Amino acid sequence: MEETRILVVDDEQEIADLLELYLISDGYQVIKSEDALEGLAIMEREKIDLVLLDIMMPKMDGLEMCRKIREKHNVPIIMVSAKTQELDKIVGLTTGADDYVTKPFNPLELMARVKSQLRRYRDLNPANEKKGAEDSTIRLNHVTIIKETHQVFVDGESIKLTPIEFDILYLLASHPGRVFSTDEIFEKVWNEKVYEANNTVMVHIRRLRGKMKDDTRTDKIITTVWGVGYKIGEIVKMTIL
Repeated sequence: MEETRILVVDDEQEIADLLELYLISDGYQVIKSEDALEGLAIMEREKIDLVLLDIMMPKMDGLEMCRKIREKHNVPIIMVSAKTQELDKIVGLTTGADDYVTKPFNPLELMARVKSQLRRYRDLNPANEKKGAEDSTIRLNHVTIIKETHQVFVDGESIKLTPIEFDILYLLASHPGRVFSTDEIFEKVWNEKVYEANNTVMVHIRRLRGKMKDDTRTDKIITTVWGVGYKIGEIVKMTIL
C-alpha cells in the first residue's frame, strides 16, 4: 500500500519536529521544509497528499504559498498558525486553505483534522469508486454535479473545486429546497461537532460562489436564507441519475 505523504512547511524547527513526531506515529511519511519556496519546489517533484502550512515565514509567507499551490494542486491544506484572530482565519480559508488550526495546538485534535481531510481527498480520487448512491449525477438548472469523479460543470464549463467545496455543494444539491444552517453544514461536511461560533462555512461558501460566478447571476445557484442558512436556489429542472 502506498504511503501517505504529508508536507510540513514551518520555519520553527521545534514545531516542525513535533508535527513530524505525531504524523510518523500515525503512520504517515513526512517531508519537512523551512520555507515556502522550498516547499513549492517539493510539491513539483514529489507526490504530496496533504500540506501543513505555517503563515509567518521569511521569503514567502504561507498565504502566498497557499495561493500558488491552488493554481496547480487540489490537495488538502491545513494552516497551522500563531495568528489567532478570527480575521486571520477568514483570510487563510479565503486564500484556499481547507482548515485552520491555531498554535499552540492540541496534537490529537490536529491529527483528527488531518485524517478527516485525507479521507475527503481520497474520496475525490476516481480510483476509489463507490457504488450505489455515491455514483449519483445531479443536474439542476445549469449545473451538473458528478459524484463519482467529483466534477462540476456550470453552463457546460468545468470548474475546479476543493474537496470541501464539492462536499458543500453536493450536500445542498442533494436536498433541493431544504435550508441547512451553518452548524448543520459544518457537522455533515467536516464530520465534527460545532463547539463555538465560527465563519468557516461562510468563507467556503463565499469561495464556492465565486468559482461558480454566482454573484453575477439573477438565478442564484446557492441562496442565503437570512438568519437561517443556505439552500440551492429555485429549481427549474432537476435530475438525479
